[in-house]
Amino acid sequence: QVQLVESGGGLVQPGGSLGLSCAASGSIFSIGDMGWYRQAPGEQRELVARITSAGTTSYADSVKGRFTISRDNAKNAVYLQMNSLKPEDTAVYYCNADIRVRGSILTVRSHWGQGTQVTVSS
Repeated sequence: QVQLVESGGGLVQPGGSLGLSCAASGSIFSIGDMGWYRQAPGEQRELVARITSAGTTSYADSVKGRFTISRDNAKNAVYLQMNSLKPEDTAVYYCNADIRVRGSILTVRSHWGQGTQVTVSS
C-alpha cells in the first residue's frame, strides 16, 4: 500500500510565493518519475512539472521561470516552489509518482495524492 500526501497549499496574493511538499509512504521499492499536476473547477487536469529519479526536470510553458520542482529521494518526497504567482495558477495541485511496490517490483504504477488547494487572489 502506498499513499502520497501533499501539503503547503493556501491563499496568496498575486506575485507571492508558495512551496508545496509531497511525501510518499508505504511498501515502496523504488520511485521513478514524480510530478505535480493541477486542476481548476470545470477544467481538465494538466501537467505542471515533472522530475525523473535522476533529477531531470520539465515544466509546462505557463510556469517556466516561475516554478521549480525538486525531490529528495531519501525522503521519498517531491517539492514545488512557486514564485510570481498569478490568479490563473489557482487550482487544486496534485502530487504524482511512478512507484514500484515491494513484492511487485517489475510493475510500475502511477499514484496520486489527494490534492492541496492553491488560491491566488487579492
